[in-house]
Amino acid sequence: MNKHETTNKTIPTARSKTKDIVRQSLKKRYNRERRFKWHGQAAIAVALLLLLILFFSISGKGYTAFQQTMMSLDVYLDPEILDPEGSRDPAVLARGDYGGIVKATMRRMFPEVTGRQDKRALYALVSSGASFMLHDKVMENPALVGQRVSVWVPADDEVDMLMKGHVSRDVSEADRRLSDQQLVWIDQLVTEGRIQKQFNTAFFTAGDSRDPELSGIRGALTGSLITLVITLMLSFPVGVATAVYLEEFAPRNRWTDVIEVNINNLAAVPSIVFGLLGLAVFINFLGFPRSAPLVGGLVLTLMTLPTIIIASRAALKSVPPSIREAALGVGASPMQTILFHVLPLAMPGMLTGTIIGMAQALGETAPLLMIGMVAFIVDVPSGIYDPSTALPVQIFLWADSPERAFVERTSAAIMVLLAFLISMNAVSVFLRKRFERRW
Repeated sequence: MNKHETTNKTIPTARSKTKDIVRQSLKKRYNRERRFKWHGQAAIAVALLLLLILFFSISGKGYTAFQQTMMSLDVYLDPEILDPEGSRDPAVLARGDYGGIVKATMRRMFPEVTGRQDKRALYALVSSGASFMLHDKVMENPALVGQRVSVWVPADDEVDMLMKGHVSRDVSEADRRLSDQQLVWIDQLVTEGRIQKQFNTAFFTAGDSRDPELSGIRGALTGSLITLVITLMLSFPVGVATAVYLEEFAPRNRWTDVIEVNINNLAAVPSIVFGLLGLAVFINFLGFPRSAPLVGGLVLTLMTLPTIIIASRAALKSVPPSIREAALGVGASPMQTILFHVLPLAMPGMLTGTIIGMAQALGETAPLLMIGMVAFIVDVPSGIYDPSTALPVQIFLWADSPERAFVERTSAAIMVLLAFLISMNAVSVFLRKRFERRW
């Protein structure tokens, strides 16, 4: 065998070894990519599973809050108690002893109850809000005085928890707030059809209350909406104008670089820092009222501006330069080019970033706590200066309450808040899919 033949045999052998090495490396690479894909899918599955567990946990605790145990009372609106003079004067009727009428009705329903302690336990079955409901009913129609009317009034929160299955009858009397005698009275009322579970309209129409059966989210929801409106009116025009200037008109120098870095850094600042800023500037220095939606809107505006500016700049960058060049080529000024050509094309992305920023502001609690919106507010706010709270803060307050009935209302309020957040994010996705153009 000569040298040429040996060389020809060596070359195929080297090539086969190289192919084997490449095949093995490709096999290892494909296996790594396959494992990476499985890890990603497993991470997504775990995240979805945890979200489902969280959602079902909140729903399982909160869905019962959308029902309220009500008690039927045949009330005699005694004119001797409500209007002794018979004048039907609203000022006199407003001072009537409606609580005494509720107690008299309960005594008529259970005439065998004579002891002071037993009467007190009997009266405890009805919510303190029953007297306020009678008051409102008489003030709406004073002609009811002297008549016997049948009304549905809320039961006490402990009765409500018993009817919803959150209080066990099997435990000893010392381990529950309802006595055995009260359970007998409740069973009698159920047998007579005087206790029913109805849709809890008060949860959506009432403000906060110390009594769980009377508490609602209307005040907090109204405060959140007013605060968000103020935030949107301030942050959207300022954020868009800032983005347009930085992206289209600002010179590229050290100062604009500093501004851009600060904007990016502000997007990562903890929200409680903005609360401290609002407390120091808007309340202590400028003297704005505490717990007001105006201050809350200003603080949330500062917090959402970086998000809106960054999203708006990204939307402006997505518009092709050919649009600007074509507009300038037909004689449009730089301002006309931005207003009539670039901004309409970038607006879907800007709106998407704005809605995401509003959703972030809706769920914030820490900055609102710092400016005093944690106060106990019963009345529904009607203006930007009225004391109010927000839905996340209301959830925080209810979560800190010891009553068992506030647990379900906390979870129900979280469900309402999540519904708003999901809706806002769905709107942002719709706007992006509907109006966004791909270049």
